[in-house]
Amino acid sequence: MNAFKKSNNPLLALQCFGQALVLIKHPDLRKFLLIPLLINIVLFSAAFTIGYYSFSSLLHSFIPDWLAWLDWLLWPLFFISFLVFGFFSFTLLANLIAAPYYNRLSAKTWQIISGASVATPDLPWHQVFFGELQRLRYLLLRVLPLLVLFVIPVLNLVSPLLWTIFAAWGIAMEYIAYPLENRGQLFAAQQQFLKQERWGMLSLGGLTSLGLGLPVINLMAAPLAVIAATVYVQRLSLLDQPETGSNKIV
Repeated sequence: MNAFKKSNNPLLALQCFGQALVLIKHPDLRKFLLIPLLINIVLFSAAFTIGYYSFSSLLHSFIPDWLAWLDWLLWPLFFISFLVFGFFSFTLLANLIAAPYYNRLSAKTWQIISGASVATPDLPWHQVFFGELQRLRYLLLRVLPLLVLFVIPVLNLVSPLLWTIFAAWGIAMEYIAYPLENRGQLFAAQQQFLKQERWGMLSLGGLTSLGLGLPVINLMAAPLAVIAATVYVQRLSLLDQPETGSNKIV
């Protein structure tokens, strides 16, 4: 992990996303994108449909006709809440289901950008699943205190900022795990990596959260983030290596 200590540049994440936008169209990656895309479509469609009709039912049940004008305020609140809490519910669930496919996507991406003759081998499914549960536990233990801040006077003024930073950190933790797991780095080592690349990871997570918050685009934001995270790790792994033709990133 010593090579990773030499870079902590927020702009690197932006560059990696730019390269990911090119790589996601690579023909060798298409077969790794289909199942995660279907999972995202099904879960987000189900979540939005259930949320929409449930919220509509609540409005009709508890809002009298003479307060119907409140709809213009409450419906935007619903959509904002859906986007904010979507990551910590259905996005995490989608990633939990699609984790093995994202590991393969990351491994194939590494093969393409490094010129390796063989893709990085995948970890056993149960090990990948356990890693997802560890990250989920880490995030949930920190979400609850942040939610409490929203109801504490004065502190609630800074809670949106803290929530934004935490969301970016959690999202970066989720997607950087795939290339690191393929290199044998488990949860403890991943935590160390995030601390060493703090600004880069916040940038990576912030860009991903922006994509996850945009309708339609959020369906492809997760695979794109996996590719960008893989490019990020691969670039840092080259820092201590002499430049050669086989090591150039496409």
